[in-house]
Amino acid sequence: MKTTTQIQDAIHTLKSAFAPLNCIILAARKDSFSFTLVNEHGIARHSERLYPQQYQTPEPLKAVIKRVQSSLAA
Repeated sequence: MKTTTQIQDAIHTLKSAFAPLNCIILAARKDSFSFTLVNEHGIARHSERLYPQQYQTPEPLKAVIKRVQSSLAA
């Protein structure tokens, strides 16, 4: 699978996992990208850069999602 396809799949997964927060993709580069979660008032709630080892397979991406959801709930 091409890296760009993997990034697009990861972005879709992140947007679905964190709805209704807006998931904004920033600084997409070769193999990595940053995402910021923004609430309905435009306030950033979380920002993070993901690298290939975090999004190329489902388990690491699920771990990132779970960790971020936990931090948002706290």
